[in-house]
Amino acid sequence: MASEPKVLLVGCGGIGGITAAQLARAGCDVTVVTGNPEISRAIATHGVRVRDLDGKDWSQRLAQTAVKAGDLFSHGRYDVCLVATKLTTLTDVLLEVQPLLSPSAPIVCMQNGLPESHAAKVVGNRSVMGCVVGFGATLLEPGFSQRTSSGGLQLGRLVAYEKDTELTQVAELLGRGIPTKVVENLQGVRWSKLAINCATSTLGAIGGDTLGHLLSHRFVRRIVLEVWRELCAVAECESIRLTKVAGTIDIAKLALSDDDKQRSVGSLPLLLKHSILLAIGLKFRRMRSSMAVAIERGRKPEIDWLNGEIVRRGAQHGVPTPLNRELVSVVHDIVAKRAHPGLDTLYGVYLRLTSGQLGSLPTGTQPVAGQPEESRKELHIEP
Repeated sequence: MASEPKVLLVGCGGIGGITAAQLARAGCDVTVVTGNPEISRAIATHGVRVRDLDGKDWSQRLAQTAVKAGDLFSHGRYDVCLVATKLTTLTDVLLEVQPLLSPSAPIVCMQNGLPESHAAKVVGNRSVMGCVVGFGATLLEPGFSQRTSSGGLQLGRLVAYEKDTELTQVAELLGRGIPTKVVENLQGVRWSKLAINCATSTLGAIGGDTLGHLLSHRFVRRIVLEVWRELCAVAECESIRLTKVAGTIDIAKLALSDDDKQRSVGSLPLLLKHSILLAIGLKFRRMRSSMAVAIERGRKPEIDWLNGEIVRRGAQHGVPTPLNRELVSVVHDIVAKRAHPGLDTLYGVYLRLTSGQLGSLPTGTQPVAGQPEESRKELHIEP
């Protein structure tokens, strides 16, 4: 890697904008590909603008800004690529930027979900690093990002390499602008955050309300525990050891157990799990689902890469995931205007869950990568 590496960051929404601004302010050579002419114009005019947690606004100029990667061919090769786009565009983005990168350039996936395995299919395992983002952010307007919660970055690989100096170098580079930690168990970190997203982002899109209001309802908390039960069953089949979220939230212990399903509503173990979810809802009471915002703006939601990922992987292991499958279907119905977000829609999911009407398809019939496109469309799961 060059002594002062050239960084290409693709995607300048909330997370991408703050990352670009923080790195550039720390002296890094950052070029951004936005994919959006309005964002590109705003950055060219004002720099990347940021509103921090203390309410103060600041801005930072970047080395270069472009709408398309092809506009940057005359600027030479880039040494590091940070991908902060939605997962729905990951494959297309990687194919577009590859010609701009030096042969050994690491590609750092900053999305939610499990992006590394998908990226590896395009560029190979050796080039891919995973970066789990701990802070929250939203895009207020083109080129203007607001930080909504504190946190740093966790960097790692799916496949460990002896004397991985590249990983250390990228961590040091990112650490100039944002606190960054190298983690050995990247999959454990990824799956734990996936559990959070599969519950909060998805249920927020279906329930149409803030996290605090949704988690104040017991039936919503029960759905969360059941979502995590299915996720943990799939993770166990893949030998994934989930890590604690923010060092405190243990998804594996919170997930509904077999014993919990036999217990009465007022049992102490269940009360404890519900109280923890209530506390989470209180802490993040104003948080809105990014998936809900995407749907409102007419953008493609990431549901197939969140709960849909659990459905696909569950099918590969013969693990039923009827609740996650139902949530995927309901989100697609909302996008297609066949259903409307609201507490009643979410309660309908709960009634189908508790009455046993969700069911589960026989092993082998759930959607997986490589199945015919027609079957994936029928089940609302995209590859």
